[in-house]
Amino acid sequence: MEIQIQVQGKLYKVNTAESFDCSIPVASSGLTAWGVAPASIGPHREGDFIGSVKQGSAVNFNDVYFNPHAHGTHTECLGHITKKVYSIQYALPLPLIPMRLITAKPRQVDGDNVIDLDQIKAALPIIDVSALMLRTRHTCSSNLNWSGTNPPYLYYEAAQWLADSGIDHLLLDLPSVDREQDGGLLAAHKAFWGLPEAPRMHATITELISVPDELEDGLYLLNLQVAALDNDASPSRPLLFRLIPC
Repeated sequence: MEIQIQVQGKLYKVNTAESFDCSIPVASSGLTAWGVAPASIGPHREGDFIGSVKQGSAVNFNDVYFNPHAHGTHTECLGHITKKVYSIQYALPLPLIPMRLITAKPRQVDGDNVIDLDQIKAALPIIDVSALMLRTRHTCSSNLNWSGTNPPYLYYEAAQWLADSGIDHLLLDLPSVDREQDGGLLAAHKAFWGLPEAPRMHATITELISVPDELEDGLYLLNLQVAALDNDASPSRPLLFRLIPC
């Protein structure tokens, strides 16, 4: 099906039958980070019952053990770093929102690989949307262990500038916007969410995405699908649709 949408006064058409999945699923013995053991998915066992058709049951009935922050693409709200409990379910964007995809290659600073404000500004000369997908080319394979690797991260000045510029939904292909070990500073998280002075309740961060190679930088339509889990973060599936000028 083809629909039309207006973005900043310009008309675009969208083929809803062609989408691009930017997620990494939670998988048994799949991706992991933060020193957490891999996710586990297996038959539920109770007495003589084993939830596996292969093992004689009428149905497959699996138990799933995972951590949203460690085991795949996930979307989080400011409740990730606040004393008060907030659920991601109350901070979700509209079903379809315009989004820009940009690419910024991390640069080395004092032994770390970072994305700084100058790089963001160079890749994003104008901000005409409220969602941004940042590709660093550190592609996440489905069986990658990020733990203890000191992945690239976003300088807090860049996160602050994005928040001040009206970016409410930030998506990136890294385990975190912050350094893996930063002593609990979480500067980029706090800057993007406006904590503690001006909390941005509606803002979200989506981490551990995987952008298909065939997608060029530019304007897209984002459908951010988030699992109905009452938690600060939940597994998510960002779908992109091409925006074609009419």
